[in-house]
Amino acid sequence: MRAAKLNKEQQQHLTAALSDAEKRTAARLALTVVRVSDKYALYPMVYGAALGLAAVTVLAALMPSLPIWIGAGVAVGGYLLGSALLEWLPLRLALIPKHAKLWECWELAHRSFASKVLAQNERKIGILLFVSLGERYVEVVTDRDVDLHVPQSVWDAVIKDFIAAAKKNRIGDGLIAAVESCTKVLETHYPKT
Repeated sequence: MRAAKLNKEQQQHLTAALSDAEKRTAARLALTVVRVSDKYALYPMVYGAALGLAAVTVLAALMPSLPIWIGAGVAVGGYLLGSALLEWLPLRLALIPKHAKLWECWELAHRSFASKVLAQNERKIGILLFVSLGERYVEVVTDRDVDLHVPQSVWDAVIKDFIAAAKKNRIGDGLIAAVESCTKVLETHYPKT
């Protein structure tokens, strides 16, 4: 999934689909789409330090009589180079461990769910469709009541369809279809009264 902007028509259609969901179901349907779930600011420093240490270690092994000030300069240069390279987000995301990215996505999805669904005064039943484009992470976060009525396989199908659209570079269409699918499911179990 690439970080694609929605065109005006897609934005309007998505807004209309979310508004339609509010009219058709008593449950709340929220959507969060982020470019990345975290800045991962620590990783450029850690990888830069590792590159600097590796460079000075190789240099010391090859030239043991080299003055220490040259070794220190190589270490600092390696650190600066590694840190600068990892300021490029695609490279940073490629080098971050998968479990760390999954954790950040999961955490942001559940914080978004708490603020966009649970914290709303008028209704506490609902779901959040969460998409993090940089990490290629999609999740439908549901509350306990929805979990009791709708099996996980239903949400897995929504996610699968969205991912298929995203792979075809149709993220906007995939979001609209996912919102509409979620609305149909919620409308079945939580119709507007």
